[in-house]
Amino acid sequence: MTTVLSKGLNWSQREKIIFYEDRNFGGRFYECDTDSSDLISFFNRCGSIRVEHGNWIIYEFPNFGGYQYFLKRGEYPDFNKSICFGDSIRSCRIIPQHGTCRIRVYEKEDFKGQMMEFTEDCPQVYEKFNHHNISSCNVVEGHWIFYDEPNYKGCHYYLRPGEYKRYNDWGAVSSRVGSFRRASDFN
Repeated sequence: MTTVLSKGLNWSQREKIIFYEDRNFGGRFYECDTDSSDLISFFNRCGSIRVEHGNWIIYEFPNFGGYQYFLKRGEYPDFNKSICFGDSIRSCRIIPQHGTCRIRVYEKEDFKGQMMEFTEDCPQVYEKFNHHNISSCNVVEGHWIFYDEPNYKGCHYYLRPGEYKRYNDWGAVSSRVGSFRRASDFN
């Protein structure tokens, strides 16, 4: 089964992700080149993924809910070992490319406490910010990925431009952020 959603761009400009039901790109597959809030009717499970163009966030549940995982262009032949939510991928979203990135992070909720502004990636939050927690933030420009462990490991959290008054606004279960990076520099 092959299903392709199209946005009317020429082939070289399209974002494209391919979900395979089996590991090593086997079994039925589904090609997608646009945001999809409900993938359940296209495949039962996901064993491997190929990202041909663009940066993507995949989600555990429909309507962009549950655990999130950031993917850049590349091949993921045994995807279940890479993520914290197994083979249940139910929605996906393209991360728009944006030239300038700027984020303000705050020690406390509601933009209180110590604040720092970043325009570059931060592999070790504690070394730069002197706190293990980021309880609120303002994504001024660009798109960012937070990780709950240093060096871009652990669970992923996608942040679009806007204000996040509390850590649960970006889907986290605690304010501990180990690292973060821009989502626009990966292609």
